Amino acid sequence: MSKIAIVTDSNSGISQEKAKEMGIYVLPMPFLINGKEYLDGVNLFPREFYEYLEKDADVSTSQPSPESVMGLWDQLLKEYDQIVHIPMSSGLSGSCQTARMLAEDYEGKVEVVNNQRISITQVSSVMDAQSLIRAGKSAARIREVLEEEALQASIYITLTTLKYLKKGGRITPAAAALGTMLRLKPVLQIQGEKLDAFSKVRTMSAAKRVMLDAIRSDLEKRFAGCRMRIDVAHTNNEAAALEFKKEIEAEFSGYPEMIVNELSLSVACHIGDGALAVACSKIVEA
Repeated sequence: MSKIAIVTDSNSGISQEKAKEMGIYVLPMPFLINGKEYLDGVNLFPREFYEYLEKDADVSTSQPSPESVMGLWDQLLKEYDQIVHIPMSSGLSGSCQTARMLAEDYEGKVEVVNNQRISITQVSSVMDAQSLIRAGKSAARIREVLEEEALQASIYITLTTLKYLKKGGRITPAAAALGTMLRLKPVLQIQGEKLDAFSKVRTMSAAKRVMLDAIRSDLEKRFAGCRMRIDVAHTNNEAAALEFKKEIEAEFSGYPEMIVNELSLSVACHIGDGALAVACSKIVEA
């Protein structure tokens, strides 16, 4: 049986330390902050990142260089027979397409998964890949399964500020000003390759209710009869995320232990700190 390594990127929200615990490898994503390059989880961590945001620094994301991608692959192939590489959704970054082009030179030793996920649902994909490896599946079959199941997940996010949506051009300054004046809290949805508006409410408690109702609807309709997991994520808001976890557990029983994780910094760029998110993902049958 082939020895298979799992690689993902830091858009998953998996830290280098957590990656070691899980037995996987995380490619750090580059950020440009005030013209200087930083690597997520190497010399840029959530605390410093949110300090930069608070100071209105010029923050943007970038792709890993081909050299950094191939360097990691080459290093791992000294120890492993094959690699399953799980980058963020191709619709949200060009890094997936770049990795696929690079993998063409590896003669089937590297399988790049385009499973259209990011952050907490990307973590679920990594866990599914681990399960499939334990079941003896090949790297090619793991890629096929993860791509077949790509859209079997949802993320709902509520924000505390409209500032970063305005800054990123996702809403107009007028809409941001009106929303701020009315104290609106948008609820956003990530499914597949899109970050879309889902609802608007006035309070955090109402936003959490909208998200819980949306998850319930997904579980009862889209994913009826499927084995699912529910997880929680946040941007620099761990205490509120842990409280939200308790609320979710009170309403939904019989699911695996929830992960409470930071939303990836690449998502935080667009939504700022204080956000809460809940996600559901189908558990792949090995």
